[in-house]
Amino acid sequence: MNTASTGLPLEGVRVVEFTHMVMGPTCGMILADLGAEVIKVEPPGGDKTRNLPGLGIGFFRSFNRNKKSVVLDIQTEEGLATAKELIGQCDVLLENFRPGLMDKLGLGSEALREQFPRLIYVSHKGFLPGPYESRLALDEVVQNMAGLTYMTGPVGRPLRAGSSVNDIMGGMFGAIGVLAALRERDRQGGTGQGQEIQSALFENCCLLASQHMQQFQMTGEVPPPFPSRVSAWSVYDTFDVAGGEQLFIGAVSDKQFATLCEVIARPDLANDPELATNAQRVAVRPALLQKLGETLQHQDLETLCASLQAAGLPYAKVVRPDELVNDEHLIASGGLVPMGTENGDTAQVVLLPLLMGGRRPGVRSPLPAIGEHTEEVLASLAKASLPASV
Repeated sequence: MNTASTGLPLEGVRVVEFTHMVMGPTCGMILADLGAEVIKVEPPGGDKTRNLPGLGIGFFRSFNRNKKSVVLDIQTEEGLATAKELIGQCDVLLENFRPGLMDKLGLGSEALREQFPRLIYVSHKGFLPGPYESRLALDEVVQNMAGLTYMTGPVGRPLRAGSSVNDIMGGMFGAIGVLAALRERDRQGGTGQGQEIQSALFENCCLLASQHMQQFQMTGEVPPPFPSRVSAWSVYDTFDVAGGEQLFIGAVSDKQFATLCEVIARPDLANDPELATNAQRVAVRPALLQKLGETLQHQDLETLCASLQAAGLPYAKVVRPDELVNDEHLIASGGLVPMGTENGDTAQVVLLPLLMGGRRPGVRSPLPAIGEHTEEVLASLAKASLPASV
């Protein structure tokens, strides 16, 4: 075990992780970044997430930093016995396998509670207990079930969000549950007992859709998908500019609209009495956007951005993820840092989006190779089992 002090808030907390893909690993990464010792148990040959193709190729590197890798075959008696011994030395267990698998192996929450009453057990699933709980789920499954694809795409063309939003969010809520359970267990007058935490994809997505659910309850009208929505503001859209580039511009007050007209040299629009208020402009929004678009299509992107910045108006280039590797703010703020990989090269990784006392929890160790820490961790088990006199 690494005994070097990190000064991080979860130093001294030991976590064993039986996870793959995104949801469970995200939870483990958050705890590891905050200072916990996170031991990732991988099967012989390693977590299959390491070798995913296509859009899954970056999953392992994105969500498994600051962890130790131990290879155990928990399908064998010996591997299962070692896993239970390791669990007994940990404060927290994370898992995100299909419903029933951990119970079948004797590693379910109920089976472990009697033997390890202080253990905090975190299950990441598709659904919380209820009619759907036995269904298998993926991020795209619950995005369809909870209205996110409907709200994202044009009418009749549901579209999933372009990231694993529910998997990542599910890992976040798992980590929040761990922090609360540690507090409840260890505070003065606390229970001294662990508990089971459950986090689920479907319920995550319902929380994302909750604002639209309230909109329906308050108005009695079905919320339209975002591409068809009636905007609350007259200028809140993406425009084509010179060179085939695109730029989002927002003007959410009368003052901002007047400022935008000044920036793009359209005093005729600023002085038009029929466009004096936001409500008036929203009423003729399509025609107004067309007029703005006719002017903006000739504007140079960088020059326009500089002018909007100087005027204090909200704007954003339409950026691809690959361009973020060179984003000046992300780099300067300390949010993008190098990490050694299992292959011996270096990758730029995005850190947790928070500061703690001015400190950004960062990368403390390279991405582990398959089973890199097996000998170290299992040796600590052997030492723990020796009599005190030895």
